[in-house]
Amino acid sequence: MNEETLLSIVVPCYNEEAVLPETFKKLSEQLRDLKISGKIDQSSFIVFVDDGSTDRTWALIREKAETDACIQGVKLSRNFGHQHALIAGMETVSNQADCVITIDADLQDDVRAIHALIDKYHEGFDVVYGVRKSRDQDSFFKRNSALVFYKLMAKMGVKLVPNHADFRLLSRRAVQAFKRYQEENVFIRGIIPLLGFKSAKVYYDRRKRYAGTSKYPLKKMLAFAADGITSFSIVPIQLVMNIGFFFVLIGTGIAAYALINWLLGHTISGWTSLILSIWLIGGMQLIAIGVIGEYIGKIFTETKKRPRYTIEITTWNKNK
Repeated sequence: MNEETLLSIVVPCYNEEAVLPETFKKLSEQLRDLKISGKIDQSSFIVFVDDGSTDRTWALIREKAETDACIQGVKLSRNFGHQHALIAGMETVSNQADCVITIDADLQDDVRAIHALIDKYHEGFDVVYGVRKSRDQDSFFKRNSALVFYKLMAKMGVKLVPNHADFRLLSRRAVQAFKRYQEENVFIRGIIPLLGFKSAKVYYDRRKRYAGTSKYPLKKMLAFAADGITSFSIVPIQLVMNIGFFFVLIGTGIAAYALINWLLGHTISGWTSLILSIWLIGGMQLIAIGVIGEYIGKIFTETKKRPRYTIEITTWNKNK
């Protein structure tokens, strides 16, 4: 028995009014079962983080918190993004909870796997990753693009756990260590493996979204991938430099070829090669400027040291 383990489940929410009633029910059931089994402390709770929703998400959280002591809420002043909402929740409970589980509100992650996460924690693991068994339910594009992303990140030296999103358990000392990573352009999936604590994996079947719509369309997924790459690797800049050297070599070869033909008295038409060179090198320059600009932009936002989120209100304040 581990009745003294105080668990906090952090659930980021953005316009999730359609699914929240079922999420309340499913997570509360798991929390109750864990308490009955003696695996966690009776004061363990769930905190829902409203990331600037424009629907009734916060109203539902507040109403539920008033009738259920095991549910609390944190409302951010605006939409700061999924990763920052996760951080807000973890930092809010970091000094209370012995361990923290993060899970999305859409019920695609199997809430029953929470028991296995807790079991691994009691076995001595500070970090437990929830890993999906397969991607059979994903579209062909999404399945293969995810595979390419993980392979690309590995090539760039970024250590990620394949098929793991943000369903995980962190011990208190893991959360405290994570809080020391203060970058604005945060990529949690890349930071957690850097902590170096003893880790384990729990495999589960990912389900279809219970209700509502996905908050990660293709555009956001591509932006998230680009952010992860540029936050953890300078390989793109090195690649641009290598391509630059490659074009210099090509240019040297063309110059030598032109000189030889001139010495031999051969006529060189030149127009096609000139236009192609202008377009090719011009395009390469724009790409290079864009890649470098992405990194400079990140430096710009990091040096400002602005808060990663602002909490407007929480249900812990009963005078809200």
